[in-house]
Amino acid sequence: MNRYPNISDHGLIGDLQTAALVTTDGTVDWFCCPRFDSSSMFASLLDAEHGGYFRVAPDQDRYVSRQLYLPDTAILITRFMTPDGVGEVQDFMPVASGGATDRHRLVRQLRVVRGTMRFVMDIQPRFDYARQPHKLHLSEEGAVFEADGLELTVHSVGAPGASTEGVTVERHEDGLRVARTLRAGQTAGVVLESMGGPPQRYAPAEVQRLQEQTASFWQSWLTGSTYRGRWREMVTRSAMTLKLMTYAPTGGLVAAPTAGLPEQVGGERNWDYRYTWIRDASFSIYALLGLGFIEEAAAFAGWLRDRASEQAGEGSGPLKIMYRVDGTSDLTEDTLDHFEGWRGSRPVRVGNGAADQLQLDIYGEAIDGVFLADAHGLQTAHEGWTKLASIVDWLCEHWDQPDEGIWETRGGRKDFTYGRFQTWVALDRAIRLASHRARPADVNHWAAERDRVYNQIFQRGWNAKVRGFTQHYGSEVLDSSLLMMPLQGLIAPRDPMWLSTLDAIDRELVSDSLVYRYNPGASSDGLAGDEGTFTLCTFWYVDALARAGRLDEARLTFEKMHTYANHLGLYSEEIGSTGEQLGNFPQAFSHLALISAAVNLDRQLDRRQD
Repeated sequence: MNRYPNISDHGLIGDLQTAALVTTDGTVDWFCCPRFDSSSMFASLLDAEHGGYFRVAPDQDRYVSRQLYLPDTAILITRFMTPDGVGEVQDFMPVASGGATDRHRLVRQLRVVRGTMRFVMDIQPRFDYARQPHKLHLSEEGAVFEADGLELTVHSVGAPGASTEGVTVERHEDGLRVARTLRAGQTAGVVLESMGGPPQRYAPAEVQRLQEQTASFWQSWLTGSTYRGRWREMVTRSAMTLKLMTYAPTGGLVAAPTAGLPEQVGGERNWDYRYTWIRDASFSIYALLGLGFIEEAAAFAGWLRDRASEQAGEGSGPLKIMYRVDGTSDLTEDTLDHFEGWRGSRPVRVGNGAADQLQLDIYGEAIDGVFLADAHGLQTAHEGWTKLASIVDWLCEHWDQPDEGIWETRGGRKDFTYGRFQTWVALDRAIRLASHRARPADVNHWAAERDRVYNQIFQRGWNAKVRGFTQHYGSEVLDSSLLMMPLQGLIAPRDPMWLSTLDAIDRELVSDSLVYRYNPGASSDGLAGDEGTFTLCTFWYVDALARAGRLDEARLTFEKMHTYANHLGLYSEEIGSTGEQLGNFPQAFSHLALISAAVNLDRQLDRRQD
């Protein structure tokens, strides 16, 4: 399996409608177009032989590579160092302005900064998850790969009349191979464009202008951040990563730009995360408001209100748990049996069968997001309030039933404590909104149900033997999702019942500061195998420690987590036993939780100094 890079050996670029992963050796091994949730054009990340790729590297085996982002931008630089010279490829996608479009550009600019270097560009697209054959048309200005209804144009970069000495262009397998030698100060490259029409020659000055515009966009966007805390570099990169995973036409945030990356190497816990979860969108409002990004928070709040205006169906309640980036809800799950999977991790799934699950916690997260937005001046209009109130009325009648829970287990419905807790959050925030804004609502009924939920949690969610709140009623299994209980106000952070629960989580789910979601061996979730520690839960743990008065432990845990980020400050979903990143990459939940933990920990540390 040496053909597959580590999950952490990637950088992310994007244009706010789709994104690509670039390895530390200069290979684009994952790119879906024209949207995050479209089929792939490059997918060697999931099948090294058949998936397709676009590699740029020195024409020799002896080199060292390093990656970094151009400061305060999403422009990725991969540097190659050889005995003969130092060169680099600068990868970026100009931001797609306006509405949804099928035309997207991926720019790969080459330059040599010392000595000489012969680059080889190997372009091997495979359309529709390598299920569609294609034709290749060559011309002097570039090439066009054409499949059924799909096109990928390769535009060349070079001044008119520039020398082509030492440049070779040839068909290779089902793709194109270009080799050229550059000397210090020289530049070259290509621009890949989906549905881009006939190839053309880009002048180097035009590519430089695109790069400057892209850099300016990101640097200007970052000026909106109000964060001045202790971890600005990590927080800034996390904010930019979230922005890169936002589908701008609707405001939806994908959980990750990838599919099929496993929670255990060789295991079956491999899911498609290229969709927008109600849960993630809600937590993103909290994180982005904490950084001062009001416009982005408003866009996510608008996305939530749009979903609340739809009727998902009886099976999942008024809301689906996830949607496509355009707001539609057809997420039929399928397997790509012809794909080997990353390091043999199969099946490779696209679509997501959990979309129709009943997960009652999403109502608490969604309404809490609306509540937080309202507190920052983003008020809900009359029609939005009417829909929200009808959802709360539905919840009052349906909350006391088993569901599939936050972790989307496939082992049957249970009375998950986290779902009940989030029901309490939903009712509490709705009551506050109605009272503060004097909106029409059956507040007395809502309050009665809120109190019923509260009492049930403390009577049935508490396990005297464990001396803690457990995953579901009647269980002795702990669940780190309950770390949110003091964060969202269900229980005081120093209540003896909570401190006892935190101690139990310390014993059972924490491994050298890293936190597991739960123990799959003790709680059947319908899936085989194990998983790594969950990065999201570790950041929740940081906040819970700080609020419980264990501030030094909280800070040390947070600092330790920085050592598990990849070389660019990016996190996947999970961390394995030897510190490797596992699961889809990068993961929005991980970066959302990092931001929230940083903001809250800063606040706690500042209070202690005062």
